[in-house]
Amino acid sequence: MKSLLNKFNRITFLFLLFYSTTLFSQVKLVSWNIQNFGKSKSEVEISFIANTLKNYDIIAIQEVVAGYGGAQAVAKLADELNRKGSKWDYVISDPTSSSAYKTERYAFIWKTANLKKIGRAWLEKKYHLEIDREPFYCTFEYKKNKFTVVNFHAITKSRQPETEIKYFKFLPGEYPNLNLIFAGDFNCPQSHTVFIPLRKMGYQSILVNQKTSLKQEEKNGKYLASEFDNMFYNTSKINSISKGIISFYNNFNSLKEARVISDHIPIWFEFSLN
Repeated sequence: MKSLLNKFNRITFLFLLFYSTTLFSQVKLVSWNIQNFGKSKSEVEISFIANTLKNYDIIAIQEVVAGYGGAQAVAKLADELNRKGSKWDYVISDPTSSSAYKTERYAFIWKTANLKKIGRAWLEKKYHLEIDREPFYCTFEYKKNKFTVVNFHAITKSRQPETEIKYFKFLPGEYPNLNLIFAGDFNCPQSHTVFIPLRKMGYQSILVNQKTSLKQEEKNGKYLASEFDNMFYNTSKINSISKGIISFYNNFNSLKEARVISDHIPIWFEFSLN
């Protein structure tokens, strides 16, 4: 009787394991503001970035240089990732339309074995007068489930990023058929009241009280400065599995050396789709 019970439990466990892995699609998304990502990044630095990000499915990059060198740096990173054992593809945005502030590009890089890009990626033009660096959208399909990552880099804290983030509350209504994930550098903590409208729609941040930008120098064993980078997802459409940060600065002897790579750290989100 005991052996039959054990056999039944094993069968039940295997069934539940198979059911859970086939019912849900799991994706690993990483977002990184790679400071001044362009011709200033050396081959060694691009190789380091590739090694840091190679275990994820989608990479959302902010602060790609708009002029010469930005698109080339993304291509070099994709090429370096291709040398790590998986096939990757990428898409780069046009320069953002800002004339009053720093124009940049965005980029997505993804594993083609796991994901399929659906349609074209696009810069959001509806609020380009209100948002200096309008967000960059790209829709992906994973095991017949679709989601759209909204890649964004807000204006600096001193220029009050909440004045443009407030328009994000309109974006789910603009695209009611898309499963939106907002990702990037908001230069604003998730606790700010500007995110309340999104929360009322069912969106939740992956990080809470987590600093993501680097100090100029380490102070009392502390390396991180501000709670700026995050992702917001619709809890009715997406199930959070795990999330976190990548403390890449631990690979360097000082923050000064680490900041040659970037003044922000990558954040990541593993999720399943209903």
